[in-house]
Amino acid sequence: MPQPTPSALAEFPVVVELPVFWGDMDAFRHVNNIVYFRYFESARIEYLERIGFRQEMENGGIGPILHSTQARFRRPIEWPDTVIVGARTTEVGDDRFTQEYRLVSRASGEVAAEGSAVLVAYDYPNAHKAALPPPVRAAISDIEYRAVG
Repeated sequence: MPQPTPSALAEFPVVVELPVFWGDMDAFRHVNNIVYFRYFESARIEYLERIGFRQEMENGGIGPILHSTQARFRRPIEWPDTVIVGARTTEVGDDRFTQEYRLVSRASGEVAAEGSAVLVAYDYPNAHKAALPPPVRAAISDIEYRAVG
């Protein structure tokens, strides 16, 4: 039976649940810092799917490219556990948008990390940034409105 989403993720329109694997840990017996970025990436990819950015890229060649990302590690995670990761967009510009991520440990119920990323619309066939496609912009607005509305 699925467990409820932690309240710390209530305002995140996209939430994914991921198992922590034994191999995610490092010599210090906690999940290695690079793995947190993979967890954020999983939430980001799910978000991009829900707003149709991959389909936009397949149809018009304009897709997302990661500009920058960062994380703040709050608590270590150890195996066995499951993490719940939320993704939301906090800012939309002409050619980019900023996302925020929050990662919660199912075992402790605590926020284990927070992060962000800037994604830029990129014209892959012509190798330069592009305007954010209107359907993607509208989908971001819609998914974020439903999260708070």
